Amino acid sequence: MNQDHVDRVLEQWRNQRPDLDCLPMGLVGRLARINDLISTQVNALHACAGLEPVEFDILATLRRSGEEVTPTRLYQTLMLSSGAMSVRLDKLVERGLIYRKPHEHDRRSCKVGLTETGLTLIDRALTAHVANEQRLLAPLDVAQRQQLTALLRLWLQANE
Repeated sequence: MNQDHVDRVLEQWRNQRPDLDCLPMGLVGRLARINDLISTQVNALHACAGLEPVEFDILATLRRSGEEVTPTRLYQTLMLSSGAMSVRLDKLVERGLIYRKPHEHDRRSCKVGLTETGLTLIDRALTAHVANEQRLLAPLDVAQRQQLTALLRLWLQANE
């Protein structure tokens, strides 16, 4: 069996601390390495579209919502502070990718939506994003992807 970096680390731990069950360390270590590898590649792809990761997330959230949303809904969905969301939205408005309009029922609020330019950009970026994810998952066949999805869902349900 071919060893990966984590296998080599675990072997060192088994030699130094044979009393420890290092299986959790291996799983968490692999997940961390996978996260780093995926984040690097996904962020680079978004940069090619002229987007920072959070900008991609905002535009994608607006796209999948299929309607205008409030900044509050956006920052709650994306786990950003309201101040950070306002700054990001200002930049996206300046770039002509989104618009703000007054909320029809609440004068203190507004709604945010995609402009035609923003819609075109996120559709193009999203197509490239999904193709990139397909490439990243290519070592796994469909059954393995489904099995991994089920296991990760189970873990997330227990820990979120």
